[in-house]
Amino acid sequence: MSAPVQRLDVSTLSASAYRTLTALDSRSAEGTLPAPLLDLLRLRVSQLNGCAYCVDSHTADALAGGESVARVAAVAAWSEGPWFDARERSALALAESMTRLTDAADRVPQALWDEVASHFDEQELSQLVMVITVINAWNRLGVALRMVPESYAAAGSAA
Repeated sequence: MSAPVQRLDVSTLSASAYRTLTALDSRSAEGTLPAPLLDLLRLRVSQLNGCAYCVDSHTADALAGGESVARVAAVAAWSEGPWFDARERSALALAESMTRLTDAADRVPQALWDEVASHFDEQELSQLVMVITVINAWNRLGVALRMVPESYAAAGSAA
């Protein structure tokens, strides 16, 4: 079996747009939310979207940031185990709801929004929304272009 090959290099062919998305990604991470939480959110959204590149890179990011193997592995089933507190659970639920927009008639329901808002102030909630939005955009690039897992290690991770 041959090694996977990325379909297109948008970082070169659409360099300005790619740099803009990279900058947006960096800006969305600026704020008071802890990096480990953002890593877990990016990982969960990437799992839902089936982006192998982003699942790989954000697993590595979470582990490098000090997350335990158990928590990283359990993020796929975050609602079923004891690994996450109420604040993290609400953020993961928001990430799933924002990612699965076509799965429910009441997308991002008010009750969920209120639950998340009970754990995060408006600035933090805004940061959550932006981080979740940006990782969804990266996932769409990763899936469409068939970005190759572990290729970020050589080139530096953008997504």
